[in-house]
Amino acid sequence: MKHIFFIFFLCILFNSCKDSEAVVLAEGMWLAEVEVGDDQSLPFNFSLKDTGNGEYVIELYNSDETIFIDEIKVKGDSVVIRMPVFEGYMAGKFNDKQITGEFRKENEERVLPFRAEHGIDERFKSEGIPNTNISGDWEVMFKPENGESYMAKGIFKQVDDKVSGTFRTATGDYRYLDGINTVDSVKFSTFDGARAYLFKAKTTDSTMVGVFYSGKHSKEFFVAKRNENYELPNSETLTYMKKGYDKLSFSFPDSNGNIVSLSDPVFKDKVVIIQIMGTWCPNCLDETKFLVDYLEKYSNEDITVIALAFEYAKTKDAAFKSINRLKDRIGVQYPILLAQYGGIDKEMAQKKLPMLNHVLSFPTTIIVGKKGEVQKIYTGFNGPATGSHYDSFKKDFHSFILQLLEV
Repeated sequence: MKHIFFIFFLCILFNSCKDSEAVVLAEGMWLAEVEVGDDQSLPFNFSLKDTGNGEYVIELYNSDETIFIDEIKVKGDSVVIRMPVFEGYMAGKFNDKQITGEFRKENEERVLPFRAEHGIDERFKSEGIPNTNISGDWEVMFKPENGESYMAKGIFKQVDDKVSGTFRTATGDYRYLDGINTVDSVKFSTFDGARAYLFKAKTTDSTMVGVFYSGKHSKEFFVAKRNENYELPNSETLTYMKKGYDKLSFSFPDSNGNIVSLSDPVFKDKVVIIQIMGTWCPNCLDETKFLVDYLEKYSNEDITVIALAFEYAKTKDAAFKSINRLKDRIGVQYPILLAQYGGIDKEMAQKKLPMLNHVLSFPTTIIVGKKGEVQKIYTGFNGPATGSHYDSFKKDFHSFILQLLEV
């Protein structure tokens, strides 16, 4: 009887010790997938490092982009991975080699199934040697299932079967696309906590025909043809001041409750850069980083920036929480005013700025000269993923600002 009791005691002790062992996430490379439209899976890779005391950091990769993630909460076998700046987060259950759960954007009411597996460093599996090389420029037409067609410019580089690049549109680029070209098919994707984009197409030497998934909420078909001479419309001609207007005016609150207007004395006799943006917007983030860097590199008391935020957040407090999060993470020193919350309807945005013909894109950037007159309006933002186009923009932007400073 004592022998049986002793064995029973050992079993309880063993199981108790086993239960008390903390579950840990394996260090190294992981392959993650989120489910998008038509039950397709969008893959991306990340590297996880254990910093001790149950804390982790992640590097998420999209081609030349590395996103550093340090807001990771672990409790038992549950993990929450919160993306920097954007509200999106991944939450799920895990063991040492797998995570299963959801990617959520609560203000936009979007949920995507999510899973990750340790030890896989390939984004897409190769299905054979590619028949084509898609390096170069492409003229592209996108056709949404519900909506009007629009044009884009594909810019791609292929080395062996690996593909990188982006699509530029008149209102911004699709950022860092990472993919593979195998046999007669190309696939690329990007995931940054705001966008979950997957592109799949059949290819020939001169054409691509495929489909573009943006999460589960949008599906667009696209057709592309090689065209090294194709150019998009000039982004400086798409948004303009209505006839009879030459000055912009607005009054919106900052995070301290102060109402800020362009007519305030602090902006008098200065070149003012006005950024129409949102904290949810990847192209806006790229532009915000550019403006922060620009002000640091070309510090001048006669240059100032004001951002007008249009937010998905359902309350004013939640909107300012997102704004302050962006400012803290990126180091934004200029004021970000809350122009609208509860949605980002562009027609409503235009009513807040009725002197504009429309608000076609987030971001839209308005340059005001020292005399208070609008000098230039940029629609959208084509950022660092566009390579030489971005480099040209930076030079032209700085040259134009210098001209305004000399007036």
